[in-house]
Parts: sequence; C-alpha cells; structure tokens
Amino acid sequence: MDAAFGDALIRLLPNLRRYALSLCRRPDLADDLVQITVERAITHHAARDPAQRLEAWLFRILRNAFIDTTRRQRTEGTGVDVTDHPEILSTDDAPLIEARLMLAATRSAMTRLSPEQEEILTLVCIEGLSYAEAAQVLDVPKGTVMSRLSRARLALAALLGIN
Repeated sequence: MDAAFGDALIRLLPNLRRYALSLCRRPDLADDLVQITVERAITHHAARDPAQRLEAWLFRILRNAFIDTTRRQRTEGTGVDVTDHPEILSTDDAPLIEARLMLAATRSAMTRLSPEQEEILTLVCIEGLSYAEAAQVLDVPKGTVMSRLSRARLALAALLGIN
C-alpha cells in the first residue's frame, strides 16, 4: 500500500462513517462497517481501477459490507442498542437552535423514507457523489438514480411540510 492511498483513505473516514450511519443508524455498527471497509480496501487496493474515484469504490465496499452484516443479523436475532439516547439541547442562540431543530426534523423525516430514497439522498446530497458515481455504487443505471433522487426529494419535502 502506498502512502497516497493511505492518506486518501484517512481523509475519507468521516465520509464513510456518515454513510455507514445513514445505512444502519447505530454508531457502534457504523464504526464496525467502516473498519470492515478499511480492511477490505487495504487488502484489495491493488485490484482497484485507478480510473474510478476512490470515494465511490469505498462506498461500494461499505454498502456491500452493510448488506453482508444485515443478512448475518437476520439469523442472529434482534439486538438492542443501549447507547441510543436523545440528547438535550443546550442554551444556544436562537438561529443555532432552529438549525438543530431543522436538522433533527430532516434526519427524522429521512428515516421515514424508503431505504432506496434515503440511500440515494445520502449518496448524492450528503456525500456529494455524482449521479454516475451513485449509479456505480448502487449498481443501477444513471437514469434510475435521477428518478429515485427526484422522488426522494419530493417525499422529503412533503414530510417536512415544504412546498
């Protein structure tokens, strides 16, 4: 593994964790998924197509790890996340409180979307992947990404009461 690959991998860790959290909604599992992704990326970095963006390649590995983990959990039974507690807002300025409330409402609304809609919003709107890169991560045509994104944006706006 060369130093440039390692540096790029380290720079993308926050993005990987955000995407993992959007998929599983559990910080402990998200950390595990990121670790699995990094391990697989290091193991198979020589097989990566250099023409493909590293970020898209890593997101694809993470998504596949999530799918593998989900399948494995179906046979393990139901787990309980003991660290999932709501946080109390501190006394902040009004704009900061409003921004936090809007972010919380958006997060909540995104969880009510279909998994496909939530995933496409996360990849394109939060992680900044192009339509082509998102299509590659999801293994669907670019047109499917565009239509899913359009429907997801409309559904999210409706859930938030935005016209």
